[in-house]
Amino acid sequence: MPSSNSPQPILTSPTPAWPRLVLGSTSPYRKELLARFGLPFETCSPRTDEQPRPGEAPSDLALRLAKAKAQDVCHQLQADANADVLVIGSDQVAELHGQALGKPGNHQRATEQLRAMRGQEVRFHTAVCVMRPASQFAGTHLSTVTVTFRDLSDADIDTYLHAEQPYDCAGSAKAETLGIVLLERIVSDDPTSLIGLPLIATARLMRDAGADALAWRHALR
Repeated sequence: MPSSNSPQPILTSPTPAWPRLVLGSTSPYRKELLARFGLPFETCSPRTDEQPRPGEAPSDLALRLAKAKAQDVCHQLQADANADVLVIGSDQVAELHGQALGKPGNHQRATEQLRAMRGQEVRFHTAVCVMRPASQFAGTHLSTVTVTFRDLSDADIDTYLHAEQPYDCAGSAKAETLGIVLLERIVSDDPTSLIGLPLIATARLMRDAGADALAWRHALR
């Protein structure tokens, strides 16, 4: 679930004391979220097959893909002990009645998704994986947000989709913008998780990897 009003990344070079920070995604929503830390970073598109495996639970799919994306970007960068990079991979999967909901891609599929979700609880599983190969660090976290949708009319759905066209969003809604009017409640321990990257967990994993965001910001002063 994306946002368009977040700060842009600071395009400066990392200091020698800090790793090269790479977001393993070209999603503008995740880029805008990571930019909140105010750290220099770059993006790299993972070449990961996102198809679910037979019988794979939506939460397991999100975790597997977040790790696979981070691993793929590390491989692309040929990260090893001689190249200190810190890679962040993430993935989000929406779940309705135990089934994964992907990005709709077009108006018709988004309409079908929102009709199926009206009056229902939907879980959004957002996984993050942080890897720093030079220190052999790899950590993952799964954040699950429970969203209850209103009993929407067809007219509500059509009006919303024409207004925002959220066809690149899992679950066909942007809760941080007009999509909030579609909802009854959100239950979460991290509101950024619903947008696409759980920043609380990301900051913790970065600290665990030896790259505390606040210390890094202090070094840039």
